[in-house]
Amino acid sequence: MNAEMPSMKQLAIGAKRASRALASLEGAKKDAVLRAAAARIRGVDKDAIARANEEDLRASEADGKNAAFLDRLRLDGPRIDAMARSIDDIAALADPVGAIKDLARRPNGMLVGRMRVPLGVVAIIYESRPNVTAEAAALCLKSGNACILRGGREAFRTSQAIAASWTAALDAEGIPPAAVTLVPTVDREATLELIAQSGLVDLVIPRGGEGLIRFVTEHARVPVIQHYKGVCHVYVDEHADVAMADAIAFNAKVQRPGVCNAMETLLVHRAVAQALFASLAPRYREAGVELRGCDETLRLVPWASPATDDDWAAEYLEKILAVRVVGSYEEAVEHVARWGSGHTEAIVTRDHGRAMAWLRDVDASCVVVNASTRFNDGGELGLGAEIGISTTKLHAYGPMGLEELCTSKWIVLGEGQVRS
Repeated sequence: MNAEMPSMKQLAIGAKRASRALASLEGAKKDAVLRAAAARIRGVDKDAIARANEEDLRASEADGKNAAFLDRLRLDGPRIDAMARSIDDIAALADPVGAIKDLARRPNGMLVGRMRVPLGVVAIIYESRPNVTAEAAALCLKSGNACILRGGREAFRTSQAIAASWTAALDAEGIPPAAVTLVPTVDREATLELIAQSGLVDLVIPRGGEGLIRFVTEHARVPVIQHYKGVCHVYVDEHADVAMADAIAFNAKVQRPGVCNAMETLLVHRAVAQALFASLAPRYREAGVELRGCDETLRLVPWASPATDDDWAAEYLEKILAVRVVGSYEEAVEHVARWGSGHTEAIVTRDHGRAMAWLRDVDASCVVVNASTRFNDGGELGLGAEIGISTTKLHAYGPMGLEELCTSKWIVLGEGQVRS
């Protein structure tokens, strides 16, 4: 690293100091910072953010990045406005810090319960999504945590422009600027140093490709929340409404194929396969979706390509879809258990018992009945936004919002009790 650049330990020390100030900050003060940042992003800083994003896009286009990658990177005017709205939405949520639950009186008269408290310093390491810079900062600040943001190379100019809005908003409210810190480099050495700061960094959340997540998990000396790839399925049951299944399966793949909650494999019961493909396959073809199917799929959709085991495990993040015809509900569940990544799994069925069985039988961070996989998203699930979707189970599973960025400590309220 550059000798003039602060070390990751120095950044972590600054963030730790800021986290102590944030932990006791009143909710109204935190909300004032959030609204100030949102106002800057949609107002005086909007043009600067858009210009920085255009530079990042041009560089990525010149580097040959595909359309799905460019879509994840792009921040046009409506997306900048949506980013600002998501910050306002977080400001409108209840402050999670200090909430007490399960308060109960013990036989000796003491009151015992749990109080929700911030984690401390959260490091987020992410790749091509510059909106993470805004939303992660907002979620961390609202939950009383300081954050250290290490953005990706392709979105670095955009992330810097967004971080500048946060710095100005924090300064205006008299809060230490280290509460939101953007790592000023994309060097891998800096990442290695950052994730080694045991005692200063309390949690690391990597967001990006499987390679990034494995790299962080293997080298971190602090706890890591893993967000592995989204191999998401839609299973069209034999009792499905075919028109509903058509709409859900099309939306889950085509609406935004480059995101982690897009469907990557479509499972169809043999009893409805012919009827579904008659309407859905032409729509996919018109939308430019490449189908890779099993033998039975190839018989029903002759223009599809043969699927391999690699396809069942693939997170394409583009307009490619693996398709398999199954003979039973159990076969569909077994396929998901073998090839799914624990992200999002949906069933389309009119059979209530089958729907309830799917909820019980399928292990994923979000299990869906009669709706698109695209709804596994913090904003859509009422969290305001998310800092990531955890596919591990400790300490969170699924989209991580404000509550998941807190832990709880025991509190004891006594009246002079002593232990005998």
